[in-house]
Amino acid sequence: MTTADETIYELFVPVDKPELLSQAISILAEFSSEIRVSKEDLDKERGAVMEEYRGNRNATGRMQDSHWQLMMEGSKYAERLPIGLEKVIRSVPAATVKQFYQKWYHLCNMAVVAVGDFPDTKTVVDLIKTHFEDKRSSSEPPQIPVFPVPSHEETRFSCFVESEAAGSAVMISYKMPISDLKTVKDYRDMLAESMFLHALNQRLFKISRRKDPPFFACSVAADVLVSPLKAYIMSSSCKEKGTLASLESMLLEVARVRLHGFSEREISVVRALMMSEIESAYLERDQVQSTSLRDEYIQHFLHKEPVIGIEYEAQLQKTLLPQISASDVARYSEKLRTSCGCVIKTMEPRSAATIDDLRNVVSKVNSLEDEKMIAPWDEEKIPEEVVDEKPTPGEVTHQLEYPEVGVTELTLSNGMQVCYKSTDFLDDQVLFTGFSYGGLSELPESDYISCSMGSTIAGEIGMFGYKPSMLMDMLAGKRVEVSARLGPYMRTFSCDCSPTDLETALQLVYQLFTTNVMPQEEEVGIVMQMAEEAVRARERDPYTVFANRVKELNYGNSYFFRPIRISELRKVDPLKACEYFNSCFRDPSTFTVVIVGNLDPTIALPLILQYLGGIPKPPQPVLNFNRDDLKGLPFTFPTKITREFVRSPMVEAQCSVQLCFPVQLTNGTMIEEIHCIGFLGKLLETKIIQFLRFTHGQIYSAEVSVFLGGNKPSRTADLRGDISVNFSCDPEISSKLVDLALEEIVRLQEEGPSQEDISAILEIEQRAHENGLQENYYWLDRILRGYQSRVYAGDLGASCKILEEGRLRMRESLAPQTAQAALQRILPHPCKEQYTAVILMPQRSRFGFLSSIFASRSETPYIRDTKILAGIASLVVLVFGIWRYSRK
Repeated sequence: MTTADETIYELFVPVDKPELLSQAISILAEFSSEIRVSKEDLDKERGAVMEEYRGNRNATGRMQDSHWQLMMEGSKYAERLPIGLEKVIRSVPAATVKQFYQKWYHLCNMAVVAVGDFPDTKTVVDLIKTHFEDKRSSSEPPQIPVFPVPSHEETRFSCFVESEAAGSAVMISYKMPISDLKTVKDYRDMLAESMFLHALNQRLFKISRRKDPPFFACSVAADVLVSPLKAYIMSSSCKEKGTLASLESMLLEVARVRLHGFSEREISVVRALMMSEIESAYLERDQVQSTSLRDEYIQHFLHKEPVIGIEYEAQLQKTLLPQISASDVARYSEKLRTSCGCVIKTMEPRSAATIDDLRNVVSKVNSLEDEKMIAPWDEEKIPEEVVDEKPTPGEVTHQLEYPEVGVTELTLSNGMQVCYKSTDFLDDQVLFTGFSYGGLSELPESDYISCSMGSTIAGEIGMFGYKPSMLMDMLAGKRVEVSARLGPYMRTFSCDCSPTDLETALQLVYQLFTTNVMPQEEEVGIVMQMAEEAVRARERDPYTVFANRVKELNYGNSYFFRPIRISELRKVDPLKACEYFNSCFRDPSTFTVVIVGNLDPTIALPLILQYLGGIPKPPQPVLNFNRDDLKGLPFTFPTKITREFVRSPMVEAQCSVQLCFPVQLTNGTMIEEIHCIGFLGKLLETKIIQFLRFTHGQIYSAEVSVFLGGNKPSRTADLRGDISVNFSCDPEISSKLVDLALEEIVRLQEEGPSQEDISAILEIEQRAHENGLQENYYWLDRILRGYQSRVYAGDLGASCKILEEGRLRMRESLAPQTAQAALQRILPHPCKEQYTAVILMPQRSRFGFLSSIFASRSETPYIRDTKILAGIASLVVLVFGIWRYSRK
C-alpha cells in the first residue's frame, strides 16, 4: 500500500511452518534494500500499473482527485497523487526508478511489525535480526521533507459536473492540524470528538428519513489526509438538482448545534453506544485479529500514536465517558465553521448549481445563525421496550443431538425448527439466520416487480414495528443488527448480536412475524424517489450498462435478471409489495433457524421458547412450499460463440472484459463436482493472473467467479450455471487479451496444470478451511448448507458428513490429470467452442470514425474511395444535424 506519506508491505503467512515464516521475513529483508529494477521487469509492470491507474479514472475517481486538489491547493500534495502521472508510468526509465528507491526507501526509516500466533516472540525477533542485520542502504539517510498545506479563511467552492456520476452529491471539508494524542486529556478530547461525530450522524440520519428529505443519506467523519493535516468531512447524496437544499440542510444542522447544543438524551444514547463498543472489544481482547494489532503498531511507528492496550483503554473510556457533558461535545461544532479551512464541492450529472449559488447558501445560513433564527432540535418520543407485551412461551416438541457437528436441533410447538451450536471463538458474538423455502421465483411475472420491492419498502417503513430512526435510538448501547430479505427461492432473516443482547434480537424477530407493514404515502414516496435516482444513476454508469448487457446475453433476457426500469418502478403497487412481505414472514412452521456463537443454553433456551416459540402459528399454512416443487428461474445460455462490444459514452477510456462459459453439473456426482468447480475457479484465476499480468504485463488483476444460483434447490435436478473470467485492460488490446485468456484455458484443458499449481490451490483451500473452523460465520454457513443441501433428508449430521466427505474425496483425488479431466468435463471442451465474450469499450465519436477512415493507407483505391464517399455522406448528415439543432 502506498499513500502520499508512506509505503507498507504486507505478507500473510502460516505460523505452523517455520520455514515459510523465515522465508517471508527474508523476502521483506530483500524488499528493504535489494529490489531489482531491470528494464524487462519495468516494462512488464508498466501495463499492470497503467491498468491500476486507468481503473481509477472513473466518475468517483475523478471526483475524488478534483476534491483532493481543491483541499490541497497551494501545497506539493496537490501536484501529484501517489500513483503518479500517466506519462511517467509509460516512460520512466529503470535507472530513475532505482535511484528513487535507493534514495527514499532507506533502512533508517523502516520498521518491521510481526503479529501472529507465534510459539514465542524471541524466535521471531531472532529471525528478523538474522535476515535484516546485514542489510545496508546504499546512500546516506535522506531528510524526510515536510510539505505544509496552507490554511485559508475564505471558503473554497467547486461545482463538479460528471456525466457518469452515480448521482448528485455534496461534500464539505473542514481542514485542521492533527491533534497530539499523548496524555489522558488528549484521549478525553478524542472521545468528546468521537461523541460529537456520532451525535451529529444520528441527527443527519433522522433528517434523511423525514418527509421530502433534503438528502437521501448524509454522514460526517474525521479523516487524516496527510501527515500534518486532518479534516472533518461531511458528505451527502441527494436527488438531481437537490445539491443546494442538501448543502443548506447540512450547514443548518451544524449551526443548530452551535446555537442549541445536543440534548442530554442524545448524549446518553451516544455514550451507551460507545460504552457498548469498548465493552465488546474488552470481552474479545484475547481473540482479536492479528491485523488489528498490526495496524495499531503501524500507526505507532508512522504517526506516534500510543499503544496502550485494550485493558487500559477500556478502563479509560469507562472512567471518562460519564464525565463528558453535552456542552463538551457540542463545542466541537466550532471547528465546523465555513471560515475554518472549509472546502465545499458539489457533484452533479448535469450542471444545476453554480459557485454563486453555493456562496449564497453559505451566506444565508451564516445570517440565520447570527440572528439566532434557527430553532432547537425537535426530539421524538421513543418507546421504552421493543415488545410491549411478552408472548406466551412455546414448547419443545422434539429434540435431536448431532455430536459430530456439535449442534442441538429443536422442533417448537409452533412448527419452527431451531438448531443451535455453542462456540467460544468470540466471547461477544451470536449469529443466527432463519430461512424458509419459497420466494420471488414463485410469483407470476406480472407481480414480480411490485413484490420484489417489498423488503425495500418495509425496511423504510419499519419491518420490526418501528421506523428505522426510532429503532436506532431504542437500540442505543445494544449490539444488535437484524435484517430480512426476499430472495428467488427463499426468504431469510439474519442477525449479529452480543450474547447479552440476544433477547433484544429475538424480540425483533418476533416483531418481524407479528407486525403488519402498512405503506404510508410519504414514506413510500421517499423510497420510490430514491429508487428512481438509483436507476437513473445506473443508466449513466458505463459499467452498469455493460453488466446489464452481460446478464441479458447470458440469461436470455429473463425478467428475473433484467434491470428494473423507471417506467416499471412507477407501476409498483406499494400495498401489494407490503402484503407480500407480510405473508413471507407470517408462518413460523415453514422456517428453520440456525444459531451459532457464545451461547449459554440455560439462558438462551428460555428466550428462544418465548420469542421464537411464542410466534403464533396461523390457522392455515402461509407460503408453505415443498422445495422440490419450486420453479426454476427462466434463463438459457447461448449455444454458440458470442463476442460483442458494448460501446458506452465515457469521459475517459475504460475497458472491462467478461469471458463466460456454461456449466452443467449432473446429479450423480453433484457433491464432488460442486467442490471441484470451486477448486477450478481458483486454479483458473491464479493461472490467468500469472499469464496476463506477470507474463504479458497487461492487466492489474483478474477474478474468476462461479454462478450456480439460478437453480431451484431441488434434490434431484442437475445444476446449470456459468463460470466467468473478469478483468479490465487497455481498450486497444482487449480482443487480443480475450484470445490469450482462451488460449491459456485451452492449454490447461489439453496439457493440464502442474503439480505445483495443484499444491498451491490445495494449500489455499486448506488454510481457508482451518481458519473457518475457528469462525462463527463459517459454522453458520456450514450448518445452513447442511440443511439446504440436496442430500439433506431430515438428518443434519448425515448431510454435513456427506458434504465433508465429498470435500475430502475431492482433495485426495485432485492431481494434474484429474484437474485436466475436470476442466474438459465441466467447461465446454475445447472451451473455444462455446462461450460469450462481452467487452466494454468507449463509444467512438463520429469525428474519430471519420479520421480513422481518412487515415487509412493500406487499402485498395476502390475500398478507400468507397469509405471516403461514405465518410463525406456521414459528415453531411452530421453537419445538417448540427445546423438543424442550432436553428432550434
